Amino acid sequence: MRPLKQPPARVVFTNPFHFLAFGMGSGLSPVAPGTTGTLAAIPFAWLMAEYLSLPGYLAVTLFALVIGFWICGRSSEMLGVHDHRGIVWDEFVGYFVTMIAVPTEWYWYLLGFFLFRFFDVIKPWPAHYFDNRIHNGIGIVMDDVVAGFYALAVMHVTIYGVGHWL
Repeated sequence: MRPLKQPPARVVFTNPFHFLAFGMGSGLSPVAPGTTGTLAAIPFAWLMAEYLSLPGYLAVTLFALVIGFWICGRSSEMLGVHDHRGIVWDEFVGYFVTMIAVPTEWYWYLLGFFLFRFFDVIKPWPAHYFDNRIHNGIGIVMDDVVAGFYALAVMHVTIYGVGHWL
């Protein structure tokens, strides 16, 4: 299988669908764009948690999810490739889900990063279904949302089961 060619940076930075879908350029990374996109999501998740109430955080996350269906689907359609590896808006949304109601200490954000990446790579049910069977923006985003919910569950078990010892 040939690796997918990255669109030129000028295309990503001048097209609003690509700009957002490519995580404001983080998806242009030649190595591990999904990981790079998740790293780029960390400051956004922290700012949301630090400055918004929990309902505000949830509202922004839900908005990012719903608009992500359209953004990722449209970018994918314009590129002519379902779920191009440079599309990382879904990583942003998945990481936002991972960090719901998580304390803002750096170590929780680091753990959330590793847990989300782990579940995003292994794609437990039903993430695998969305990734392989739904070929539109919903499929692109929902596998990461599912990974985010798995990571969120582990985060909260860790925070409330082990975290009180830290």
